[in-house]
Amino acid sequence: MTLDPQSDPGKQRDRILIGLATVILFFDQLTKHLIFKWLDYKETYVVIDGFYKFVHWHNTGAAWSLFRGRNEPLAIISIIAVALLCLNRRHFGSDRMWGQISLGLLFGGIFGNLIDRVRLGYVVDFIYFYLYPRQGGEIGFPAFNIADSAICIGVGLMFYNSWTVERDEI
Repeated sequence: MTLDPQSDPGKQRDRILIGLATVILFFDQLTKHLIFKWLDYKETYVVIDGFYKFVHWHNTGAAWSLFRGRNEPLAIISIIAVALLCLNRRHFGSDRMWGQISLGLLFGGIFGNLIDRVRLGYVVDFIYFYLYPRQGGEIGFPAFNIADSAICIGVGLMFYNSWTVERDEI
């Protein structure tokens, strides 16, 4: 589905993008607020034993804690990424519904983590999936949050949108 700039002029063209980014940002910050309210730092709450728990962890790095302790440079990179995406959004299919959705997810996610980086000096992660291997211990996927999920899904949809646009043009 293509959004028609003629029937939807100016700023209205980006209404899906802005609306979705706002919803993602709201729920990201709300869930992080609830984690602060319910769990102390490094505390956990098991939802499904051996599979899923809420945690309260702080991350000064990027995904999988890469670049740990580099909060300020990562905040600057986030600002640059938002600016570049905003200025070049037409290259990412912002005239199509999937482009609007992918960019909305990206903007909401980036801003959600950026607010944490600026306000707190770290990103709050609280969703943690894990398994108990036979030999004991715990194997877990790195903890994440709503913003991280939105960014990953947004990137995936951006690739999907790029592929469908190229396929439609052939």
